[in-house]
Amino acid sequence: MPRGAGDQSSHSTILHGSCVSLSGQGVLIKGSSGSGKSALALQMLAYGCDLVADDRVVVTADGRQLMADAPTALPHLIEARGLGLLPVVLRGPANLIAVVDMDILTTDRLPKKHDFSLFGLTLPLFHRVDGPHFAAALVQMLKRGWHDPE
Repeated sequence: MPRGAGDQSSHSTILHGSCVSLSGQGVLIKGSSGSGKSALALQMLAYGCDLVADDRVVVTADGRQLMADAPTALPHLIEARGLGLLPVVLRGPANLIAVVDMDILTTDRLPKKHDFSLFGLTLPLFHRVDGPHFAAALVQMLKRGWHDPE
């Protein structure tokens, strides 16, 4: 769950990224163009997640949580590099519980904890992992949470 002071007013912004969810719990996948955001989202969809948004994500803070949804004009498509655009069903909003930064690679077996903050709320931040288990591990995190090794 996000932690932070968080006031009762609502704030909103559009971020460049993708978002997937499982049972209403979402992961925001951010990174530069070509970093693999949509590819990771596609892998997570194959493991049973829903797509909240691809390419642009509306993130809203209201009280003590960050919510993600698709902009109203966003086409119901996801980019699959080498195949093109694929039709999808967008399912949102989702309560964000974590963020993945595809621009930063980690090779640590048990990486140090990192945070992502927006509108005074803080979420766990994970860095990209080059390995076939990464998408499955994120889906498991959505199912059961994450244990901070510290």
